[in-house]
Amino acid sequence: MKLGTQNNSDPAYLRMIAPLGITHICSTLPSRKLDEKWSVDSLKRLKESVEATGIQLAMVPLPLSSSVIEKAEYPSLLLGQSPAREKAVDEICQMIRNCALAGIPSVKYNMSILGVVRTAPTTGRGGAQYSTFKYSEGKQDPPSAAAPMSADLYWERITWFLDRVVPVAAEHKVKIACHPHDPGMPKGKGFKGVETVLGSVDGLKRFVSIRENPYHGLNFCQGTVTEMLEDPNREIGDVIKYFGTRKKIFNVHFRNIQGKFLDFRETFPDNGDVNFLNAIRAYRDVGYDGMLMPDHVPHIEGDTGGLMAFAFCYGYIRALMQVLEREG
Repeated sequence: MKLGTQNNSDPAYLRMIAPLGITHICSTLPSRKLDEKWSVDSLKRLKESVEATGIQLAMVPLPLSSSVIEKAEYPSLLLGQSPAREKAVDEICQMIRNCALAGIPSVKYNMSILGVVRTAPTTGRGGAQYSTFKYSEGKQDPPSAAAPMSADLYWERITWFLDRVVPVAAEHKVKIACHPHDPGMPKGKGFKGVETVLGSVDGLKRFVSIRENPYHGLNFCQGTVTEMLEDPNREIGDVIKYFGTRKKIFNVHFRNIQGKFLDFRETFPDNGDVNFLNAIRAYRDVGYDGMLMPDHVPHIEGDTGGLMAFAFCYGYIRALMQVLEREG
């Protein structure tokens, strides 16, 4: 496994964090649309600038971000709007082809309508602010611009996308890693008129079975997956085993929570409910060899850009990796 990051691909920043043991990166988004920054030459320059710092460029994000549909780069894909969605999927496919030609082996993306849904933050260790979600406190109004979005309709839109993109990824040998919906919502109720079909383990199982292919898998956000569970510490190992043995985990957001489905808050890796040593052993046991990285961190007063919080997470993950190394 590799210690990874996704926060900033500026060489000055990478030179600052490389001494922490970080060896691989998912870059920041090259551009919100297919333009010169997505050209093969530009992607090659990105790769060269990153790797000049000693950190390997392993992944780039597609402009399918975890934002609400009203701010999405390509809203037509999930709104089912033709001919805009045909043009959008053509552009996404061209980005994947260009990544292959630039020597970039994987991309990540979202199929998000609601974005990352949270309620008011709560105070955690040492006064840090923890991102929190309580379904009972969530504001259902106004409804999403995509509402009503039933599970069946959402699956139709996702399947339409995968039918066109997975063959291109497979042909060009670029892994495409989708992030789960964050967080999962009650089946049949949803949130703001939208069913979050990638917000349950069963939904993720269905997702990876559509257009089954070695290049179609998950940006496995452990934090988001644990948010789907009633007993995260007990259940997460089996979920890692299911997707890991099927080689569907392409990247890991290694994040911890306190709480459970519909009532949780994001913590530091060492003070959540999930035993992270057991979790990293689960990845080892299924033969996972990709990146482990933090994605969200608690907010510490005075910690501009989360640099201190991220440094703590990098060090904690590196220490866990070292335990595995010494275990053989």
